[in-house]
Amino acid sequence: MAGQKGEVAMPQRRAPSGLDQILLLVGRLNYAWTNTESLLIYLIAGLAKVNKETAIVIFLTLNTTRARMDLVERLAKLPQTPEHCRDDVLLLLDRLGQQSKLRNKYSHCIYSFDEKGDISHTQQMRIFDGKTSIKYGKVEAVDAPEVARITECINDITDINKGIWDVVKRNRFPT
Repeated sequence: MAGQKGEVAMPQRRAPSGLDQILLLVGRLNYAWTNTESLLIYLIAGLAKVNKETAIVIFLTLNTTRARMDLVERLAKLPQTPEHCRDDVLLLLDRLGQQSKLRNKYSHCIYSFDEKGDISHTQQMRIFDGKTSIKYGKVEAVDAPEVARITECINDITDINKGIWDVVKRNRFPT
């Protein structure tokens, strides 16, 4: 029997709470995003015609996702980029940009909790300036449709990841 002299009591496992579910989803969202954003290194290498190490330096020197995506988009639009490659890269970047909105929401918000300790709402950490007033902290529910939206976002980012690898392989970009 656990707890007797010389024995270590095992912590009891509990069913995941709503908080655990949201934290797991947000963790998966951030993992999928970071993993996919890092693939921009290979697009930079191939489109700029540099080796992987140089592309890594360029990637790390640009300190925002937006700057990295802008660079890849501009490289894709150069005349020497084959049209099929340009179209594929621009489509993937557009999709990634669309998914960045939800990722940014959950990476830069304040969470509100209900009486059970579960996340019930997010509040954005932004100020919106009007002509004569300001609004801040748009509040949105974290409900079943929102959980489905997060899950769809993770799935789309995963699909974008596969698409980037496909472009890298088809165009023989440095890896």
